[in-house]
Amino acid sequence: MTVQILKSDLALTRDAGTASPLGIAATGADSWGSLDLAVVPGGKGGLRVAGMPDAVSDLGVVSGRENLAQALTLRLLSPLGSLAPLGHPEFGSQLVTLIGRLNDETTRNLARLYTLEALKREPRVAKVLGLSVTVPDGAPDVVAIAFSVLPVHDGEPLALTVEIQL
Repeated sequence: MTVQILKSDLALTRDAGTASPLGIAATGADSWGSLDLAVVPGGKGGLRVAGMPDAVSDLGVVSGRENLAQALTLRLLSPLGSLAPLGHPEFGSQLVTLIGRLNDETTRNLARLYTLEALKREPRVAKVLGLSVTVPDGAPDVVAIAFSVLPVHDGEPLALTVEIQL
């Protein structure tokens, strides 16, 4: 049931279980070190694994909660309206408009607002449970947006952190 509601897709980001700054242990997605496509053990026609002539890799998929984590990450990092030609004018966020701004209280408040607006447009999110925008130690030009949501038809919170370099 969860996969049907939260869907499946190609694995485009690197999701790993992390401890949430909001205190909710759930899935984490990190915008740094993301992958274009995940390469996983596969069948015929995949990429050959170096040093293992009989082993091949193929494209990976994510489903359920991991797909929602990836979708939220991509929604936040994509400019609002960038998928309009594909029929999704409400996809994306305004977070990219913060690039080049000073990392001050106003910018962090805008990051909160833009994140909440984007999360509200995601139909698989029932409720936003928490949101914090902080400056990571030693990275004065970065805002870390940590949030947790309650997916539809899922009683377990999903927590993610997305970092934006200003």
